[in-house]
Amino acid sequence: MNSSSPDAAQTLAADTALVRSYLDRINSREVEVLSDAVVRDYKLRILDALHATKACLVAHYYTDPILQDLAEESGGFVGDSLEMARFGRDCEAQTLVVAGVKFMGESAKILSPSKRVIMPTLEATCSLDIACPADEFSAFCDAHPERTVVVYANTSAAVKARADWVVTSSIALEIVEHLQSQGESILWAPDRHLGNYIQRETGADMLLWDSACIVHEEFKARGLADMRALYPDAAVLAHPESPSEVLAAADVVGSTTQIIKASQTLPNKQFIVATDRGIFHKLTTLSPDKEFIIAPTAGNDASCRSCASCPWMGMNTLPRLLAALESPKEAAAVEISVPVDTAAKAMVPLQRMLDFAAEHQLKVQGKA
Repeated sequence: MNSSSPDAAQTLAADTALVRSYLDRINSREVEVLSDAVVRDYKLRILDALHATKACLVAHYYTDPILQDLAEESGGFVGDSLEMARFGRDCEAQTLVVAGVKFMGESAKILSPSKRVIMPTLEATCSLDIACPADEFSAFCDAHPERTVVVYANTSAAVKARADWVVTSSIALEIVEHLQSQGESILWAPDRHLGNYIQRETGADMLLWDSACIVHEEFKARGLADMRALYPDAAVLAHPESPSEVLAAADVVGSTTQIIKASQTLPNKQFIVATDRGIFHKLTTLSPDKEFIIAPTAGNDASCRSCASCPWMGMNTLPRLLAALESPKEAAAVEISVPVDTAAKAMVPLQRMLDFAAEHQLKVQGKA
């Protein structure tokens, strides 16, 4: 999407308004605070239900720490969305419970078409997914048939089905460099910050769709500079969905998995982290002797929309998870369904990425 065109500007404004309307609706709901005793009861019942239904729980790094612990305690998995989907594909369970956002459930279904995939709620979406509707994206691709279509994993199954390649944040640079070496020009979607980062790093000819993650877009370079002054020995770890000014100030730019690895391998005892605060559970669990500080999301007298916490990830709650496991009616209401033809088409660019990674011995991980 060329941001200089009037049509693109109108589309971006409409997308922004749509995302804000979702946020207003989510934020208007009262958050239920559960007592420790109630949390313990929910955990026991969920563990029993997972065992009784022989289901496997996979959770994203950005979900509530309790859900992450439940996934690991029950023999499930915590990770990035593609890692979650591959774990679900390879495990014996025929029912997968995905704690995350909807595109993650769809990815799990695409990789495991014969398995049942349910989620605590289907309302949990993603600002990148919302702002890249499949019909508008398809028209955008049709307008540029000469370009190879590369989409980030944070997209709907329908958008993936329209792509030539699907990438995660950890392998995007290598794949774009490969395509550039083949003389291909690229149409990229949906995150403009990640697209800009890849374009700067590779010099590739890239036409970018114009949308952003509401969490990462709020990190501020000026506030980050002020924080570095307070923590001069801290290393800055940033996800590439963050604005370019934030990435320029980072010591490490990488996917969620790469951020976790950097926190373990770097000698620093303090880290300023520019990604969703949900990742702090894993960071502190793996490195309890280190201090992690969330990067600033707003400047002086400013306000934030997400405050470094994805509101849709927050919709994955213990009551919703238990209901999906205990109630057949609720499970049917939150089951992921991807049309067979769409899943088959989406699997082609996904498999292309997996084959590329295997051929080049690369790990496919990322906030995907």
